[in-house]
Amino acid sequence: MSVWDWEFTFADVLPQLLQVIHVTIGATIGAFAFALVGGLILALGRRSQKKWISWPTYGFIEFVRTTPPLVQLYFIFFVFPDLFGVALPAIVAGILGLGIHYSTYLSEVYRAGIESVPQGQWEAATALNFSPVQKWKSIILPQAIRPVVPVMGNYLIVLFKETPLLAAISVGELLGTAQSIGSSTFRYLEPITLVGLFFLLMSYPASLMIKRLELRLDLNRK
Repeated sequence: MSVWDWEFTFADVLPQLLQVIHVTIGATIGAFAFALVGGLILALGRRSQKKWISWPTYGFIEFVRTTPPLVQLYFIFFVFPDLFGVALPAIVAGILGLGIHYSTYLSEVYRAGIESVPQGQWEAATALNFSPVQKWKSIILPQAIRPVVPVMGNYLIVLFKETPLLAAISVGELLGTAQSIGSSTFRYLEPITLVGLFFLLMSYPASLMIKRLELRLDLNRK
């Protein structure tokens, strides 16, 4: 039966995990930022009146959503160099892979928000002779994004928990480092437990931040 070893924890495990925690945080933030922008582009593309834009966009969204993110990471990291001659650093490939995957989910979030804007707001923008850019920037998007902020926040937390997938393409993130420690020392209790605590300490503040933003935006207003 394994007994917790505090000396091993503080002398060996904790320093190694602290060295890579920035990788997990950076990959999460980078992928989420990419997903926010990419999701909006995909949502607008899917709503396009031009079928040559909307149909391929819809096909891309469905294809990415219905295939495993791990397969997509492998494709970007291992297949891109052969097909396109583009060899990306592992962390860049990881951010790109997770960002693309979750941009398809956020596109549906954006689309739900856009479709929730009352028809009268669209008609008012037309009556005021707003340009398309003015209409989206000043009227539609502010009303569309505001109610879906909590859902976006949930995807940010989910992304934190997806970063262990990056170990498959040799990114030295938290869980991969913990597994490496375990395989070399045959002690998994301390490293895996600490990884769980680290994810809790990262995800919980993110959930509080989203809740604070929700209150700031007065999303619960009746």
